[in-house]
Amino acid sequence: MKRLLFWALWGLAASVLAQNGGADERIAQEREHLQAERSAVEQTHEALSRACWQRFAVNDCLREVRRSRYAALDPIRARELELNAQERALRTRQRDERLQGKTDTTPQERRP
Repeated sequence: MKRLLFWALWGLAASVLAQNGGADERIAQEREHLQAERSAVEQTHEALSRACWQRFAVNDCLREVRRSRYAALDPIRARELELNAQERALRTRQRDERLQGKTDTTPQERRP
């Protein structure tokens, strides 16, 4: 009976890890995509900032470039925060499943 329980828990853990592995990969891919978007925004910002120094009203131009940069980065930041929340939820679920597996076997071992 203990062996059956052990193998059932082992199979459950393996399936959970396989499902979570896909979630980890998806989160990592999304982070890479967001980093590429962030890099593109930063490159554009640098080019526009350099162009501002050729104008008469440098400070006004730089202020507008900063505003456009922040506006472009806001959706990226929001998505990163969402990914962080998803990753925390995934880690919490994984931890809870590990702890549940430990508590399932503990009462049987404690009984005399």
